[in-house]
Amino acid sequence: MIEVEGLSKIYGASHAVEEVSFAAGEGEIVGFLGPNGAGKTTTMRILSCFMAPSSGSARIAGFDILENSLEVRRSIGYLPENAPLYDEMSVRDYLNYVAVLRGVPKSQRAIRLEAALDAGQLEHRADTLIRKLSKGYRQRVGIAQAIIHDPPVLILDEPSSGLDPRQRAETRHFIKSQAPQRTVLLSTHILPDVQETCSRVIVINAGRVVAQDAVENLAAKASGLNLVLARPTPDASEKLSRVAGVSAVRREPNGAFSLDLTGENDAREEIARMCVAENWGLLELSRRRANLEEVFLKLTTSD
Repeated sequence: MIEVEGLSKIYGASHAVEEVSFAAGEGEIVGFLGPNGAGKTTTMRILSCFMAPSSGSARIAGFDILENSLEVRRSIGYLPENAPLYDEMSVRDYLNYVAVLRGVPKSQRAIRLEAALDAGQLEHRADTLIRKLSKGYRQRVGIAQAIIHDPPVLILDEPSSGLDPRQRAETRHFIKSQAPQRTVLLSTHILPDVQETCSRVIVINAGRVVAQDAVENLAAKASGLNLVLARPTPDASEKLSRVAGVSAVRREPNGAFSLDLTGENDAREEIARMCVAENWGLLELSRRRANLEEVFLKLTTSD
């Protein structure tokens, strides 16, 4: 449903997005992660036909973003980071107005309006002026306008922004409920939301995709070992770093070591033999499973 190939956006000498390529299949929820300024919002604006790329191509629901931009816009529901709302309209009038703009047939508007109000849990706020809504409710209206025309693709930029924990849980439930019938591209800084809703993650940094895989696979690739020795020698770190599958060794206080592994390598058996042979006094050797936050920091920071 979403196919991106070599997408770039250049401003003078600055590359906001550089050679970005990824795909999202039908019914898939994909997390789009990156630090501020990484190029997430620029990519989403290009995919939603808000701006044109400098080079590269993308297709949404089979339509090219440059050659068939009108069909692309009909095929997506887009929630930008700041929802486009009209403060002097009621929630109901605003959503009905968006339905007209989106070309929803008159015979279907009432049905789609109720579906959108239900998705945003806005039934009891339907006749409230938008300017009187809290930030959380305004965000809900933004979600409702994104699905009013029943699009096959949703592009959501920070949909949980401004929501309290209960509202975030409801938003996660809503996003997960979209998977069977829609493809969802989700950008957020709230990593637990990604872990609970997304089947796959794309990480972008400095305009380039630095990783894309299932959440559990990314965590496995960033896994390591915790090691505690009773009598480590000064050259223990150097010797441990020579073990096949060990990519980095960090020596910590009180005989503790933190070891990074490459891929799915499990070097515990060889490390245990080395500890015995060197008479280091093995006290602890355990696997360390990285969480998504650790993976994200490792991929997007140089230190």
